[in-house]
Amino acid sequence: MTDNSNKNSNSSENFTADHLKYLQSMPLSIKIGLTKNRIREWLREYDAYVSFSGGKDSTVLLHIVRQLYSNIPAVFIDTGLEYPEVREFALSQDNVVRLRPEMNFRKVIETYGYPLISKEVSQKICTARNSPNSVCAKRFIPNNEHAQKYGRRYSMEKWNWLKDSNIPISSKCCDIMKKKPAKKYEKETDRKPIVATMTCESQNRKTAWLRNGCNSFDSVRPISQPMSFWTEQDVLQYLRNYDIPYASVYGEIKEDENGKLYTTGCDRTGCVFCGFGCHLEKEPNRFQRLKQTHPQLWEYCMKDWENGGLGMKNVLEYINVKTE
Repeated sequence: MTDNSNKNSNSSENFTADHLKYLQSMPLSIKIGLTKNRIREWLREYDAYVSFSGGKDSTVLLHIVRQLYSNIPAVFIDTGLEYPEVREFALSQDNVVRLRPEMNFRKVIETYGYPLISKEVSQKICTARNSPNSVCAKRFIPNNEHAQKYGRRYSMEKWNWLKDSNIPISSKCCDIMKKKPAKKYEKETDRKPIVATMTCESQNRKTAWLRNGCNSFDSVRPISQPMSFWTEQDVLQYLRNYDIPYASVYGEIKEDENGKLYTTGCDRTGCVFCGFGCHLEKEPNRFQRLKQTHPQLWEYCMKDWENGGLGMKNVLEYINVKTE
């Protein structure tokens, strides 16, 4: 049954950058209350499920949601790209639905290409290669019209060295391995997702919040992101304050001399072999850490394609990312 009051309460919120900054500055106790309100609004409108990766953000989300709706299913997409500890933790929770993608990561690379730099850069390189006369391809031309109009930060000129390489590149990995099985589940069950993404993680997520707020009722694919205004520190504080179990790969939650919380193990988990953003990381980067913590996964990642590996050593070194 549709409850228009839910949509109205969501749409009347002030979706501005200043309001987002204000929400992010609120104490954790207030954020928890606001998040619960967004979840209640969503569940009054839809049957739902929690998108549960087994990572610390979705662990917090699942805990909050199940305080309100104890029987809500958690959906874990077993891509084979998770740390073993994260996968084990996710599958150990109650009422977890496990989904699997139709393709594994090696097949995605073979069919489409490697995910490198960012989703936007990979997508544009792929489009420019396939359609060299397209509008997208023109953005790689030095001093192109789009850059003149909107500024050089929107130009793709600096990525020509990668576009012109022989490395297969694509942004399709997440769509095929995560979104496709999730959408299939949603179609079969008519449940709508609640996810733990936060605007502090990327400009794209901030832009989405500025457009729709936490509860995107009117999107083609309705989705709830009730922790949008949380920060990384909020997540760690919640886990510590409420003594919530989480995947062991993160290690312990400690506090530095400035009062900032951090994890002694991984700070982020996500997909182990993902190349998005790795060129921006300080050393030790995710692949250098992987060699120390999970040497067998590292070996499979770096091994030559012809020898049954993912062939990422040469690819990463080409984009100036050290692998050991």
